[in-house]
Amino acid sequence: MRRLVSALAAALLLAAAPADVVTQVRAWRQQHEKEILRELFDFLSIPNVAADAPNIKRNADALARMFERRRFAPELIAGAGPPLVVAERRLPNTRRTITFYFHYDGQPVNAAEWIYEPPFKPVIVAPHEPQGRTITLETWRDVIDPEWRVYGRSSSDDKSPIVALLSAIEALDAANIPLTSNVRVLMEGEEEAGSPHLESTLHDHADKIRADAVLLVDGPRHASDRPTLNFGARGIMNAVVTVYGPVSDLHSGNYGNWAPNPALQLARLLASMKDDSGRVTIDGFYDDVAPLTAEEKRAIDEIPDVAPTLMKTFGFSRPESADRLELRHNLPTLNINAMDAGGGVAGQGRTIIPATANARLDLRFVKNVDPAKQLERLVAHIRKQGYFIVDKEPDAALRAAHPLIAGVTRVGGYPAGRTSLDAPIARAISKAVADAAGGSIVRLPTIGGSAPFYLFSDVLKVPTIGLSIVNFDNNQHGPNENVRIKNIWEGIESMAAILAMP
Repeated sequence: MRRLVSALAAALLLAAAPADVVTQVRAWRQQHEKEILRELFDFLSIPNVAADAPNIKRNADALARMFERRRFAPELIAGAGPPLVVAERRLPNTRRTITFYFHYDGQPVNAAEWIYEPPFKPVIVAPHEPQGRTITLETWRDVIDPEWRVYGRSSSDDKSPIVALLSAIEALDAANIPLTSNVRVLMEGEEEAGSPHLESTLHDHADKIRADAVLLVDGPRHASDRPTLNFGARGIMNAVVTVYGPVSDLHSGNYGNWAPNPALQLARLLASMKDDSGRVTIDGFYDDVAPLTAEEKRAIDEIPDVAPTLMKTFGFSRPESADRLELRHNLPTLNINAMDAGGGVAGQGRTIIPATANARLDLRFVKNVDPAKQLERLVAHIRKQGYFIVDKEPDAALRAAHPLIAGVTRVGGYPAGRTSLDAPIARAISKAVADAAGGSIVRLPTIGGSAPFYLFSDVLKVPTIGLSIVNFDNNQHGPNENVRIKNIWEGIESMAAILAMP
């Protein structure tokens, strides 16, 4: 026992003061900015769409080399999907282990939609420069403006955070500031495809992943631009709703306003699911929501209200709900993300009454809301509107018997997860990030987006925290994805502070 106490005391003495950590890490970064961005550029140059198996393997191999350079022991775990890359650096006399989660795959791209193309040839763009004017590493001179942005697929989601962690570790090593935690890193290659194999992999290799805390480094900062931690992520499920009309498309002149039009029926059905204030009208939709704690409410109250900034940035004059966005993130949602009726030819509509109309919905969940139960509520609502529910194309007998017919197909899905803001490790990490920032940070009880948070918080039962470092206006998942260089620099400092915290 005496030896253990001595070891802990020594570890505490070795831990550098937060201000010293940031000062020394910043000084190292200022001397190595070009090398940091060169490593990021090389990494971004490897295409990383999950379905592209050869290039996904190239990404995994590159990660292994990058972590090996920082004295990690990397391993590629093969499975049904892309390789899971794990890397570990164990240290003597450390009292805890922290696992960092990242993903190295990105969304598919259409190069024609990108201003700065091709998407896997990253470039630097200076703000307020004429469109298309770029800066390359070869034309670089002495000063790097932190407001410059790096454009390229996965520049923000999620490759620059990986490079930021590597740079933080290298900076601490160079300054002889000891890491105060064993570090494990988990990097997934199919997050953008819904993480279909992650849960089974976590079960099979839990001993390589489990820790005193898991940090999910993904997603954008709060729009206030303050350093951002989150303590939960919503779950998600997609559902395709199909409304059936005539057995085949009909001429809209010969039969318009006489034969039932499934597109119009679908529009009415979807409109019945939400009221004008944005509240979902499906019975029981909010029944199982876990209420916010007093500390979670206080954390939201401390966050600047950025609604005017968001509306100006995204180009609309009034939100769907009068509630604060951060409060809405702690409620389940129902969103329409695609609709189709009869298709079309070369982008042109056809003058028909379509045989079917369908809509793809995404439903997001918060803590305690079960995806299967929420789907049942959706189906019950559609049935309540007078629809007969089918699980396949209706036959002639069903069409003759029921004027309103619909099908609902579930696509994937997983629940939400959440960690208490009062957990000791949550408080320690919050303090480390705030100390590094030298001011207030944002603590979000739940982020609006979805991530496999629950696999760590609920399945592995490890306190799980999200760290967001990239800019909120990063075009994540869309054309012209970008990361502001300032966010990379500040992300290095935040992660260094966590790695060196007492």
